[in-house]
Amino acid sequence: MISKTIEQALNKQVNREFYSAYLYLAMSAHFETVTMKGFAHWMRIQAKEEQVHALKIYDYIIAKGGKVSLIDIEAPKTKWSSAGKVFEEVYAHEQKVTAMINGIVDLALKEKDHATFEMLQWFVKEQVEEEEHSRDILAQVQCVGDIVGHLFYLDHQLGKRE
Repeated sequence: MISKTIEQALNKQVNREFYSAYLYLAMSAHFETVTMKGFAHWMRIQAKEEQVHALKIYDYIIAKGGKVSLIDIEAPKTKWSSAGKVFEEVYAHEQKVTAMINGIVDLALKEKDHATFEMLQWFVKEQVEEEEHSRDILAQVQCVGDIVGHLFYLDHQLGKRE
């Protein structure tokens, strides 16, 4: 059985993961409108990943005999002034998600919930990768600035993401 405190924290994280999917989908739509299909593709895949994360927690709550409580998902912003601004937000968002996951890890340790602690280790490792990828792309975007040819090259590279 899962404690109510852990159940509530995990349900909140399900919502946050779905919000992340919405955010990345909004970013994908933004890039589609400025005809940067590679950036849009990268964000769309990122949105799908976040849905997988949400469902992983969702399934865990059920497996532990808890109750999933879905709440409204906040609407993300829909416009950015540049690719750099988008990836600044992506990197900051991933840092925020890392802090959220770490908070639930701390709660699991406090409650001596070893199963939840163990499940969350996958997310701890995943967040290291998420921060690294977003930081690397942000650095690349900042490096090329607004030079159209360089942005198109980077757009082409991001479009190769599987």
